[in-house]
Amino acid sequence: MSKVAVIMGSKSDLPVMQDAIDILKEFQIEVEVDIVSAHRTPEKLFDFSKNAHSRGISVIIAGAGGAAHLPGMVASLSPLPVIGVPVKSSNSIDGWDSILSILQMPGGVPVATVALNGAKNAGILAAQIIGSSNNEVQKTIVNYKEGLKVKVIESSKDL
Repeated sequence: MSKVAVIMGSKSDLPVMQDAIDILKEFQIEVEVDIVSAHRTPEKLFDFSKNAHSRGISVIIAGAGGAAHLPGMVASLSPLPVIGVPVKSSNSIDGWDSILSILQMPGGVPVATVALNGAKNAGILAAQIIGSSNNEVQKTIVNYKEGLKVKVIESSKDL
């Protein structure tokens, strides 16, 4: 079974990143969670990034606030798809610094970027990536999306 790593720059990012963890668990995808700071633990970042694929990780979700170098640095070192979650943190400029730091990657180092604090969508995207080659996960995604449709239809009946 595929595994997704959910990493963040500091423990203060966990309330945002928990949404990715929760949706992945709902989809019954194994999740590895860790704190990997691009600025405070660069050696750990290098080791994690270079070896994640050999440990069975299929997709990396990296959340970071402020200067938000974590997703891009991981993407520069890993052969795996990286999904960046910009986090609006206490030292952030309304989250724009995080968004732009993750979104504006140079050619050759892609990072898929979701909305500010959009960890749930990062988890869904990771599941969709895995589902492109795993029929069971793909069925889970199809059922999830059908559930979203049903919720909208039911909501419109309540108007």
